Amino acid sequence: MSASPATGPTAIPSWAVGDITVHRIDEVALPPATGPWLLPGATPDVVAGQGWLRPHFADDQGILRIDSHSFAFTAGGLRILVDTGIGNGKERANPAWHNLNTDYLRHLAAAGFPPDSVDLVILTHLHADHVGWNTREVDGEWVPTFRHARYLTSRAEREFWAAYDMEEARRQMFRDSVIPVEEAGLLDLVDVPAEGVDIVPGLRLLPTPGHTPGHVALELTSRGRAALITGDCIHHPVQLAHPAIGACVDIDPEQSEASRRKLLRSLADTDTLVLGTHFAPPTAGRVVTHGDAYRLSR
Repeated sequence: MSASPATGPTAIPSWAVGDITVHRIDEVALPPATGPWLLPGATPDVVAGQGWLRPHFADDQGILRIDSHSFAFTAGGLRILVDTGIGNGKERANPAWHNLNTDYLRHLAAAGFPPDSVDLVILTHLHADHVGWNTREVDGEWVPTFRHARYLTSRAEREFWAAYDMEEARRQMFRDSVIPVEEAGLLDLVDVPAEGVDIVPGLRLLPTPGHTPGHVALELTSRGRAALITGDCIHHPVQLAHPAIGACVDIDPEQSEASRRKLLRSLADTDTLVLGTHFAPPTAGRVVTHGDAYRLSR
């Protein structure tokens, strides 16, 4: 299994997991203010205590590096995209997400996944920075970007938000990025039991609740090799060293920490390649024991 992405000025980073090639589809590097807001427990002193985070995952001042990207691959005969980032031209309260104009779709096509070729879009959860490219604007209307695909998320996730008293910014996100997919009849809801559920051969959804009630991570297997796409169960590698550090937007912080600890225990000192949904380049590595916690090893 390769843990090193392709290189070069126009290369799309990718990793081999048996016969599956996972491509990272870059959207945008998030601004330095993202870390202190999102993970307030990851103070510069805490970050500085983990030298292995530098230079890739934090700078010399202890500020976290955080990215927005998707993963695309073919498994079980389907062309699959995992999470869809922030999106272009979306009205968002977070200024780092507001009215973006990125080359995301060009990067997706360069990886060999033009929108009309995608068969399945898996959403780890329904937050604004994971559903934005679900839709794009055509003639003043938000329409599904991946018009030939099924979109999939956990039933627990969609039902939670359906009953949630949303603030206006979240209602706007659902109006422009979730409801158009539902109205097009493209959204599938799946029950995810404690042991997980296979979606296609080689791809399994694992329940990792807490950040949101229906959050899932994804396990890929092929020819005896394995990889794990984290979603927001783990936002940043600093949480390997300090699993108690949670995100300010966790719906249930205690459950989020419990899910993170359980996942890390299952990954530690194995050959499973971990692909972080918000991990800055080099993005991937293996979880190894480090003191009384863990670190990411390439």
